[in-house]
Amino acid sequence: QVQLVESGGGLVQAGESLRLSCAASGRTSASYHMGWFRQAPGKEREFVAAIIRSAGNTYYADSVKDRFTIVRDNVKNTVDLQMNSLKPEDTAVYYCAADVSIYSNAYLARKQAQYDYWGQGTQVTVSS
Repeated sequence: QVQLVESGGGLVQAGESLRLSCAASGRTSASYHMGWFRQAPGKEREFVAAIIRSAGNTYYADSVKDRFTIVRDNVKNTVDLQMNSLKPEDTAVYYCAADVSIYSNAYLARKQAQYDYWGQGTQVTVSS
């Protein structure tokens, strides 16, 4: 069993940056494929970014590519999402998730159903 807790959300202006952190308890986050998803008001939850367990491959949604970076900190046992050049359309509740599968790839990492554990989410609000 693993528990995930997100932190770092808040209110920022367009163009500013935020860093979200996902802390894993129970087992090291390095044991899992990790993903970030988000859900804006009135919209379905969508994929943002993922990092694969062993190879460290990273994947991003087109809407955040070149602005967001997912990184794994094995010392702190966290998976962080560095968000730069934020836009009002980035406003959402951000969730981290863990996939315990042995294998993942660019296709699977984007699928919510692939993930076994989810955090409670952290609110990110970007004002224009």
